[in-house]
Amino acid sequence: MSILISKASRVVTQGITGKTGRFHTKHSVEYAFGKDCYVAGVTPGKGGENVEGIPVFDTVAEAKEKTGANVSVIYVPPPFAAAAVDEAVDAGIDVVICITEGIPVKDMIMTRYKMQDAHSTLVGPNCPGVITPDELKIGIMPGYIHKKGPVGVVSRSGTLTYEVVDQLTRLNLGQSTCVGIGGDPVNGVKHLDIMKMFNDDPDTEGVVMVGEIGGSDEENCAAWVKDHMTKPVVGFIAGVTAPPGKRMGHAGAIIAGGKGTAAEKIAAMEDAGIAVTKNPADIGKLMVKALK
Repeated sequence: MSILISKASRVVTQGITGKTGRFHTKHSVEYAFGKDCYVAGVTPGKGGENVEGIPVFDTVAEAKEKTGANVSVIYVPPPFAAAAVDEAVDAGIDVVICITEGIPVKDMIMTRYKMQDAHSTLVGPNCPGVITPDELKIGIMPGYIHKKGPVGVVSRSGTLTYEVVDQLTRLNLGQSTCVGIGGDPVNGVKHLDIMKMFNDDPDTEGVVMVGEIGGSDEENCAAWVKDHMTKPVVGFIAGVTAPPGKRMGHAGAIIAGGKGTAAEKIAAMEDAGIAVTKNPADIGKLMVKALK
């Protein structure tokens, strides 16, 4: 099994006629069952066109009605990306994956407020996407480093997601699903949401959790893991401590009032029984040890 996406998903690319949307859709279509899964594209005013053999529609609602799309991936420029999320949610898309970086915080606050009663699950923005190895790739991650297997990966950092996956694959540990949740201060699913999904997934035997300085998401997840998680978790916190109020790395990596430091997050994770390493090169080896 997997979480969020599988070869049964039907995907619509919002922004498919743009350079970025076209490029990544092409490579995603070529990965595993992508040719079957990518069924529609959306760009207002471009309905009737065709990109990589995929029909383009003017609206997500039309695309869903004509193709049965239930997952959206968004490659829309920052000023319009939050509105694209709104459109997918209003159309009743189950999973909305927003890759776009640099969306104004105010726009995302409004979008998250509108989503309070919606059934849609938002991944991102400012994330690499989601991949279920050997089934479906939705996003910008390099597909070739992934391998199907028992380890779930959830990460705020895109590049560290790739590093973790490469280590696991080299150690012959495949992945069930890899989820890049993004590092923006206002986003969709958190570590905790994904950890719950992995805990319920019978084919996930262990989880790698990569966090960053700033916020309290990792601490909240660790508290839940301590009381509820039935599978081994390996953790790593990216970033070094900055002066209060200073930004490092992702837009969400902001330490305020002395909270959200790497030391605090590591302490919370270790208290929850998570095997934490301070050296990213050891993440894969630590997961091998945890599974044994």
